[in-house]
Amino acid sequence: MANTKTPISIDGVEYKFEDMTEEQQTLVNHVVDLDRKIASTRFSLDQLNVGKDAFMVMLKKALEVADAEPIVIQSEAIQ
Repeated sequence: MANTKTPISIDGVEYKFEDMTEEQQTLVNHVVDLDRKIASTRFSLDQLNVGKDAFMVMLKKALEVADAEPIVIQSEAIQ
């Protein structure tokens, strides 16, 4: 079985992960991990926005009571 090296493309230049120094490999791993976290955060943000929108729809429906009038708070002037 052939022992293939993992290609990494950075700015159009291809590198082999196994040929990198330990520091370079660590930096690559950080970048890959951050890409994963960014994607996960975007996914979570999408869920949060959909949830917020759903609650806003429910709130608007709750406020659409046909016989309800807006509550007006009157304050007395302090002299």
